Amino acid sequence: MAYALAAVLGCLVGAWLAVVADRLPRHESLVARPRRTPRNIAIVVFAAALAIATVAVRSGAHDIALGLALGAVLIPVAVIDFDFRLIPNRITGPAALAAVVIGLATRPSGVPAQLIAGAAGFAFLLVFALAYPRGLGMGDVKLAGVLGLFLGRSVAVALVVGIVAAAVLGVGVIARLGVSRGRKTAVPFGPFLALGGVVAILAGPQIVHWYLHSVVR
Repeated sequence: MAYALAAVLGCLVGAWLAVVADRLPRHESLVARPRRTPRNIAIVVFAAALAIATVAVRSGAHDIALGLALGAVLIPVAVIDFDFRLIPNRITGPAALAAVVIGLATRPSGVPAQLIAGAAGFAFLLVFALAYPRGLGMGDVKLAGVLGLFLGRSVAVALVVGIVAAAVLGVGVIARLGVSRGRKTAVPFGPFLALGGVVAILAGPQIVHWYLHSVVR
């Protein structure tokens, strides 16, 4: 029953996310991008699958609620950033508030840890954004903070996965286009952070536990 409800919820959320991704104005103008039905269907299917997987691997209302909510944030962020090179404050702002509200409603004692992880994620990418402003924007920095609020210490997994995935693609682009052209090719970082967030939703605590008990020890 829980999986069925998660599938229904995922489909409904996915349909809403497809509309959001389609209708977000480009650079705050009034011109919307034409609809892409096949991709919208893929968004709905992915949202439903992610919702089912989240319910399957997470336990407790707190973790499930945070996982489902974060999934609903990451999908439109990835699509919009890929299309427009933009991560809207209208998504990251409410998402940050939602993470804190969920924490207060389901596990108030864990809110300080959420805030610390959010600040850590924000500060970590802020350093890179200041050092290399052409490669990262403040939208990416804010998204890292949002990831910390939702994921806690598993935000480290999201950031590492995102950075490694982006680096691998960057190497591939340079290998194909050459160093000069490859370095000038703009690649949005939001989708990679979203990928890292999905990995952290589904396996973040397990990866952190493995690292602390197998690698660090």
